[in-house]
Amino acid sequence: MKPTREQIRRAYIDACYHEIDALKPGNVHRFADGHKMSAAQFFDSAQASAAPIADPELAIGARILAAIRATRQKVETNTNLGIVLLCAPLAQAAERGGADLRVNLDAVLAALDIDDARNAFAAIVLAQPGGLGSAPRHDVAEEPAVTLLEAMREAADRDMIGRQYATGFADIFSGGFAAYAAAVQAGEEQMWPIVFVYLHYLSAFADSHIARKFGAARAEATRKKAAHIQERVHALKDGTEREKLLLAFDAELKHDGINPGTSADLTVATLFALQLNLVLHIP
Repeated sequence: MKPTREQIRRAYIDACYHEIDALKPGNVHRFADGHKMSAAQFFDSAQASAAPIADPELAIGARILAAIRATRQKVETNTNLGIVLLCAPLAQAAERGGADLRVNLDAVLAALDIDDARNAFAAIVLAQPGGLGSAPRHDVAEEPAVTLLEAMREAADRDMIGRQYATGFADIFSGGFAAYAAAVQAGEEQMWPIVFVYLHYLSAFADSHIARKFGAARAEATRKKAAHIQERVHALKDGTEREKLLLAFDAELKHDGINPGTSADLTVATLFALQLNLVLHIP
């Protein structure tokens, strides 16, 4: 099936909303604000950015830039740069129809050009993500000399979003999908499959956003703590006790100013891709 523009827009909003509804330690969510941002800002950002993300007339880079412009006009802060960078290619891949989102995505990524890089670079500069700094090659503050895919490949060893572009979103289609499926198969309901997707990313990888702001050692220490928390949450069956554990970790991270933003971005992209797969397979 070839999904409609409205189906893609709705899938994107749903993914963003469900992620904010889940208790994700260190991030903004409905249980607790943080990092001078509120859950309401993220809900508003989803609504503002949805139309550009799902606009079939726009190329990938143009969608990214339009979505970030719309977000900045609405909330005046960076709430969703990583989400937009990941979801724009997924949306265009879904527009191709058929039954295989991942195959479509490979074609979308391969077709990225310098204009896509130019617009994506402009979006990144506009969003002003924390800890961005500069890069020795293909710095976003400079005119791009390569395609967006090539620029992302250059960043793949230090940035999880760049790694997704370089690998055809392999971490999402493998680890993210598997974490969600395992949670559902185990009988998890409501927010818990999403929590387990988030904990998968936070415990499997040193979060890029933490690494940019605090360094690799702090990012790795957070990953190890998250792996321990993940084990404890799996062992607990009472939802209230789980929430207490996660909220304590949440408070600890926010007290130290640690925001695992990339893990949250990957969680949204996972939910979006899952929903798009469902739409593609509607008879």
